[in-house]
Amino acid sequence: MTEMTGSRLRGSLTALVTPFRDGAFDEAAFRKFVRWQIEQGSHGLVPTGTTGESPTLTHSEHDRVVEACIDEAGGRVPVVAGAGSNSTAEAVARARHAERAGADAVLVVTPYYNKPTQEGLYAHFKAVNDAVGIPIIIYNIPPRSVVDMSVETMARLFELKNIAGVKDATAKIDRVSQQRQAMGANFLQLSGEDATALGYNAQGGHGCISVVANVAPRLCADLQEASLAGDYAKALALQDRLFPLQSGLFAEANPGPTKYALAKLGHMTEDLRLPLVPVSNATRAIVDAALRHAGLLEG
Repeated sequence: MTEMTGSRLRGSLTALVTPFRDGAFDEAAFRKFVRWQIEQGSHGLVPTGTTGESPTLTHSEHDRVVEACIDEAGGRVPVVAGAGSNSTAEAVARARHAERAGADAVLVVTPYYNKPTQEGLYAHFKAVNDAVGIPIIIYNIPPRSVVDMSVETMARLFELKNIAGVKDATAKIDRVSQQRQAMGANFLQLSGEDATALGYNAQGGHGCISVVANVAPRLCADLQEASLAGDYAKALALQDRLFPLQSGLFAEANPGPTKYALAKLGHMTEDLRLPLVPVSNATRAIVDAALRHAGLLEG
């Protein structure tokens, strides 16, 4: 990873939702949403991850979402394309497409459902590493994938030319220090959990791939900028403002509550793909209260 690329992959990177209308990818709404994200100060964009409902996108839809994001961003902010799969061949194919399309980096999740060993995890990521020439961010999310990449495996992978860092959704704050000890300060560490992202940066993290930034991009960018500059008083004030959203947007399976919030704010429909369904009235009330607390919704 070049120093220039690494320095750009910091701060608040939005794990973008994928808007649907009448069952199809709503490209017009998506492009408008990407423009708004950049205008609001997001430091990077991450399409086709879990928040983008990648498991239910067809291959052609997945590729189109990535292409549209890169085209609309126009180089103004980096695009880290989700390219994960529990099939290594599929992850390689999606990563190669992202590179051809002009992505700055790819985000590759630890293979879910298969439950690979640490050696299997190493072989999976090495195959992607060997197939592309852009930075790879490891997405370590044990609650969804049921496997946890060890620090030792991560350190082995960091020796490869394209493995650049991790999106850490373990919610274990001490992992930042463990990974920093093993890989050094140049290993890019991005939180994958909004509620602990402030603490993550205090331990040596470089930012957050954020769900909440879909709804509150300016506030999330401000929080990241303050914490990375060492202004923890300002960052804590922003954290207090954002915390109800950080919890409320996960009251049901992501991205259900986030799509409801974005529909409420007029950005897109709240259409989801099965097996996800629209959120309950109880969750809607939680999200409404969180939006009001953050100052994003009147009344």
